[in-house]
Amino acid sequence: MNDHPIGTSDPSSDFLIKNSNESHDAQTQASKSTNEVLNQSSNSTDTPNDDEEESELSETPLRSLTDPKYTLGLKIDDWDSKRAEWLRLNPAFPNFLTPSKPRVLIVTGSPPKPCETSIGDHYLLKSIKNKIDYSRIHGHDIFYNTALLDAEMNSFWAKLPVLRALFLSHPEVEFLWWMDSDALFTDMTFELPWDRYTQYNLIISGSSEGVYNDKNWLGLNTGIFLLRNCQWSLDLLNAWAPMGPKGPIRDEAGKRFAEFLSNRPVFEADDQSALVYLLGMQRDKWEDKIYFEGAYNLHTDWSIAAEKYEEMIENYHPGLGDWRWPLVTHFVGCKPCGKFADDTAQRCMKQMDRAFNFGDNQILKMYGFTHNSLESDEVERIR
Repeated sequence: MNDHPIGTSDPSSDFLIKNSNESHDAQTQASKSTNEVLNQSSNSTDTPNDDEEESELSETPLRSLTDPKYTLGLKIDDWDSKRAEWLRLNPAFPNFLTPSKPRVLIVTGSPPKPCETSIGDHYLLKSIKNKIDYSRIHGHDIFYNTALLDAEMNSFWAKLPVLRALFLSHPEVEFLWWMDSDALFTDMTFELPWDRYTQYNLIISGSSEGVYNDKNWLGLNTGIFLLRNCQWSLDLLNAWAPMGPKGPIRDEAGKRFAEFLSNRPVFEADDQSALVYLLGMQRDKWEDKIYFEGAYNLHTDWSIAAEKYEEMIENYHPGLGDWRWPLVTHFVGCKPCGKFADDTAQRCMKQMDRAFNFGDNQILKMYGFTHNSLESDEVERIR
């Protein structure tokens, strides 16, 4: 692993050509009242259908290392003041529901086309049902995306254009809470400690030591995180995104990450490695506004948690959120929308069923029912 200097002004500039040209705006159409405040801060584009998305991805020349630097859209420097003005003009849509509870939008999604098997679509249905249940209990809104907003930013990177578009379209939202489709809430009653995050803009599972000292590409997890609606977050997305365009840029960035980050194999740049790389190279710029959450399990690897649910039920109770009853179980590497062939995939599906039922029981018990077992879709009356 090469020890690149911390604090380089632009961590992508040494292999991506810096340019002020703007392109590929992912902004969706905002409300009329929002546009009156935002003026020229955002554009809107029609969402292509599935065939158009694939055609654009295959026919558009891939961005090269000498092409203009990728951007998410028109540069915005005054979002905090514009958003504050919008909130002042729209008091019926406050960004805080109570003095200490922010308005939260949970964001998730899946590919535009159906999964490779019908069972994959069934698991995606369970996944969104799980997130809707949690959102309803805690008073959060939810946004489910199936559109590829930018053909260059597919795969790992598709979330970034979505988050930017939602920030600009929903100034009333204080936090966007990204949840991968393979992540399930398993503590349905745990409420995040919002007071803890007053001074922070990014809340993510991981550790300062893992990111800054070890430079470990697994030092944080971008499958689940919260991002505050503010200029700082737009700036973070703008600094993060240029390493993501499909093709030579993503390939070259992946090579750089393999050199810079510990234990990372050589493969195309992923959003998680890119964030670790960015934070390592610009620690002074970002560190003060990032909270690495470890007091509860914002992210729990399924291989650790899923086989212990019965033990949790016997010894603990919902509302803890930590290792005793994890808030989220994340099925990293399971790819529920892919083909199921090997034993690992079958184990993934079995444990996803168990995780879903573990969370679903907490909902069903409100109505006097429970699953016969964590392996069963059938339910029984308990009162």
